Amino acid sequence: MSEEKAQMDQSFRDSIATVDEEGKRSWIFPKKPSGKYYNARTWVSVFLLALLFSGPFLRIDGKPLLMINILERKFILFGQVFWPQDFYIFVLIMLAGILFIVLFTVVFGRLFCGWVCPQTIFMEMVFRKIEYWIDGDFKQQQRLKKQKWDGEKIRKRVAKHSIFFGISFLISNTFLAYIIGSDALIEIITDNPAEHIGGLISILIFTTVFYFVFSWFREQVCLVACPYGRLQGVMLDRNSLVVAYDYIRGEKRAKFKKNEDRSATDKGDCIDCKQCVHVCPTGIDIRNGTQLECVNCTACIDACDHMMESVGLPKGLIRFDSEEGIVTRKKKIFTTRSIAYSGVLVVLLGVISLFLMSRTDVDASILKTPGQKYQKRGDDLISNLYNYKIINKTFEEVPVRLELLEIEGEIEFIGGNEPLIPAEGMAEGSFFLIINKDQLSDRNSKIKVGVYNEEGELIETVKTAFLAPIKPK
Repeated sequence: MSEEKAQMDQSFRDSIATVDEEGKRSWIFPKKPSGKYYNARTWVSVFLLALLFSGPFLRIDGKPLLMINILERKFILFGQVFWPQDFYIFVLIMLAGILFIVLFTVVFGRLFCGWVCPQTIFMEMVFRKIEYWIDGDFKQQQRLKKQKWDGEKIRKRVAKHSIFFGISFLISNTFLAYIIGSDALIEIITDNPAEHIGGLISILIFTTVFYFVFSWFREQVCLVACPYGRLQGVMLDRNSLVVAYDYIRGEKRAKFKKNEDRSATDKGDCIDCKQCVHVCPTGIDIRNGTQLECVNCTACIDACDHMMESVGLPKGLIRFDSEEGIVTRKKKIFTTRSIAYSGVLVVLLGVISLFLMSRTDVDASILKTPGQKYQKRGDDLISNLYNYKIINKTFEEVPVRLELLEIEGEIEFIGGNEPLIPAEGMAEGSFFLIINKDQLSDRNSKIKVGVYNEEGELIETVKTAFLAPIKPK
């Protein structure tokens, strides 16, 4: 590390830009960004927003692309239904997701926050754009905030916050569609509101939360509420690619003077225009180095490149680079750490794929009815009472047949008929299992019950216990 870098004032790390010395909220008015990275982020955001709002209406074989029905404990992913019995698969998928984010952060820094995170996309690409459209750029916004409550200010505030609340209402309904399904949501919307007062109140509560976040809390979500910003300090290393200021080239900072040879006067390429600070949505100065508040939105790169181009200096003073890359001018993405994370991720994805391929269409549980002893049927037969629960993970009715495996016996359903499991549903009931006592060698025998579909294919094997009297010696 250079001597200039080592001697830089580090007092900025003792506070954040959104809080003043008295501990009060310091409102941030970022300048409207522009440039190639901002344009790229806009297109990425348009694609992700279109995917988000259309997601509940997308179908695979007539089934939702994604539905997270917490109320019924039913989850649909890419047209496949998952139940609580498949929870272990979700745990592995979540672990793989976390590991992917860790790996992505180790290699590319906090790029996820600036380009993919829903909070950033909605804040910077939806609500902030509306604010620029109604209130103007940062100078106009600052002036409007100090302006007295005249007709212009009231008109702009009412228009802006009405739109903010409307978008928040749309977001709430979209998330509700992911929970109950788009068909159910449309039915609720077109039905008499008096029939769904509880749901309407819930939607208004979530709308208020979203409105509060995007109209007031804003960047504080990234600085205060989100744990990822604090974790990045642990995950980053000297080879992680981040939005970085080239302090070797940029220092010492000095204002630009036309036709000046900056190298002859011991001046760096940074002209101290502070454009990188003005456009930052979290209010930091990227020239101070990697900071918790930086979400890698790249607005400072566009601003700096524009200024460098304007004064005839090379672009890239602020760029995607690593600490090691700035010092040595060499980028090393695949380090031992990133390779190790990649290996673990590949293994985990392999395990998930194996579980998904071996996942059955039917999940059955058969348990002996609590508090019930065995029953004698004549001199030779013993019966036990069982409760069964069979879950259908498909979208069609599944008739099943239960049969004893590895031992002879009879299954007698209470009600008389073998179960027919409804699509995406569950069948439960009771049956007696009747076995000749001569086939039982122990008081508590381990037995297997096979679950067969209508084609006679064994689709599930369930282990349970059978209670019988002690045989005389």
